[in-house]
Amino acid sequence: MECPHLNSSVCLTVDSSRFPNGSPSSWCCSVCRSNKSPWVCLTCLNVHCGRYVNGHAKKHFEDTQSPGGSQRRCDKQEKERTQHSVCMDCSSYSTYCYRCDDFVVNDSKLGLVQKVREHLQSLENSVFAVDRQRKRKLLESSSHNNKLLKDSGGAPALCATGLRNLGNTCFMNAILQSLSNIQQFSCYFKEMPAVELRSGKTAGRRMYHTRSQGDTSVSLVEEFRKTLCSLWQGSQTAFSPESLFYVVWKIMPNFRGYQQQDAHEFMRYLLDHLHLELQGERNGTARSSLPQEGVKLSTGSKCCINGTSTVVTSIFGGVLQNEVNCLICGTESRKFDPFLDLSLDIPSQFRNKRTKNQESGPTCTLRDCLRSFTDLEELDETELYVCHKCKKRQKSTKKFWIQKLPKVLCLHLKRFHWTAYLRNKVDTYVEFPVRGLDMKCYLLEPENSGPESCLYDLAAVVVHHGSGVGSGHYTAYACHEGRWFHFNDSTVTPTDEDTVVKAKAYILFYVERPAKSGGDPKL
Repeated sequence: MECPHLNSSVCLTVDSSRFPNGSPSSWCCSVCRSNKSPWVCLTCLNVHCGRYVNGHAKKHFEDTQSPGGSQRRCDKQEKERTQHSVCMDCSSYSTYCYRCDDFVVNDSKLGLVQKVREHLQSLENSVFAVDRQRKRKLLESSSHNNKLLKDSGGAPALCATGLRNLGNTCFMNAILQSLSNIQQFSCYFKEMPAVELRSGKTAGRRMYHTRSQGDTSVSLVEEFRKTLCSLWQGSQTAFSPESLFYVVWKIMPNFRGYQQQDAHEFMRYLLDHLHLELQGERNGTARSSLPQEGVKLSTGSKCCINGTSTVVTSIFGGVLQNEVNCLICGTESRKFDPFLDLSLDIPSQFRNKRTKNQESGPTCTLRDCLRSFTDLEELDETELYVCHKCKKRQKSTKKFWIQKLPKVLCLHLKRFHWTAYLRNKVDTYVEFPVRGLDMKCYLLEPENSGPESCLYDLAAVVVHHGSGVGSGHYTAYACHEGRWFHFNDSTVTPTDEDTVVKAKAYILFYVERPAKSGGDPKL
C-alpha cells in the first residue's frame, strides 16, 4: 500500500553513528538483545525485534502513542504520534507502517526511505567486502596452486549470487535464478543499455512511485536487466531484488503483498509483461525490439504473441495445433495456438506414488506426462464442442500436436488441483532426463525436422516444497557453465546431477541442443 505517514515519520538525515556495529541483518534488539528479525525505526533509528520474536518494534511504536498529562504539550504530542510508526526490516529492507498496519511501497517526497535502504545495503555489503578482500589476497598469494589447477584442466570456482527473500518471495527468486541461467535469454538483457528513468538532478536514482505517476514511469525490463546483471558477478553473496519486486507490485496487482504465490503463474505474468514492454506497448517507445547478436527474432513467425516478435517469443515461443473432431458428422476443426510453456497433467494412475523407489507400481516419467498431453481424448460433457456443420454442441475428440518447437522448452507439471473446497498438491515423483529429451514423436511433421533439432538438455528445475500452493517454499536447480547449483533464496550451494534428478520438479526448463552435439541417450 501507499503510506501517507512517511513525510512525518522518516528522519531527514541518516546518522551512521547511531547504528550498531556489524551488518544490519545481524543487529540486536536494543531491549532483548535478540538478533532475529531486526527492524529499525525510521524516526529515531533505534533497532528492535519483529513481532514474531518478542515484538519490541511494535511496542516501541505503541509506547510513543501513549498520551501525556500536560495539556500545554497537546500539539507536540499529536505531532509525535505520527512519528515512530514506520520501520524497515534490516534483512529484506521492506518497509512497514504500524499506523496503516501494512507494508509500504511508496517513498517520501525527498526519497528518504530509499536513502535509508541504500545506507543499510552499503553497511551490509561492506561487511562481506572485508571477507572478500581477505579471500582475494589468499588467492593471489597462491598463484602456484592456481597454475597447477589450470594445467590440470580444473575449473576455477564460480561466484554465484543468491537472492534475498523479501517476505515469501521465494516463488520469484526461484524463477529469476532459473531464467538467469538460460544463457541466450539472460545475455540478451544483460547486454542491453541502461535506461535513465529520470533526468536532471535525479538521473540514475531509483524511484518509488505514487499512483498519480502511473505505470509509464517504471520499467520492468530495466529492473529485470539490473537483477540479471547482479547475478554471477561474485561481488556479493546475496542481492536484494526489492526494486524489481516493487515494479512487479506496480504492474501486476495479483502479486501485491507478502503472501506466498504460485511460481508458474508468476513466470507467465513476468514473461508476458516483458514481452509487452519490449514491444513498446507499455511506454510508447519501441525499446529493445531489435535483437542482440546471436538472437534472431522472426517477425513472421506464428508464435509471435500479440504482434511483433520479441526475445521472449523468439526463445520460449512455440506453436500447438489443436485438432477437434465431431464424433457425429466427422467434421474436423484445426486451430494453431502459440505457447510459451506447456502445462502437463500427471496421469491419475501415478498420483499415489510419492518417491522414485516406492515399490507399488511403475515410476511416472516425463514421457508419460507428454503422452497424456498429446494423446487423443474424448471431451466430457462440460467441454462439448460446437460443431459448425451440426450447428450445436456434439460429442467430440481432441488432440494436440506440436507444430513448432521453441528454443527453450518450458514444461510445467500440474501439481495443484482443486477439489470441492481445497487446492491439493499432487506430490508424485516424475522422472525426467538431464540430457537428450527427444520431442520428435510429438511433432506434427517430424519428417521436416533434423536429427538434432528435437533434442533438448536440462537447464533449470523449479521445485515446490510443502503441501499447498499458498504455503511451502520454492527453490531452484540450474546448470551454469557445466556445473549444477541449488538456489535457495540467498543461499547458493554446488550440487550434482544425482541430486537434481531426485527432485520433485514443478517447472522444467530444457534448452535446444546445438546442431553438432554428440549423441546422448534419449528419453
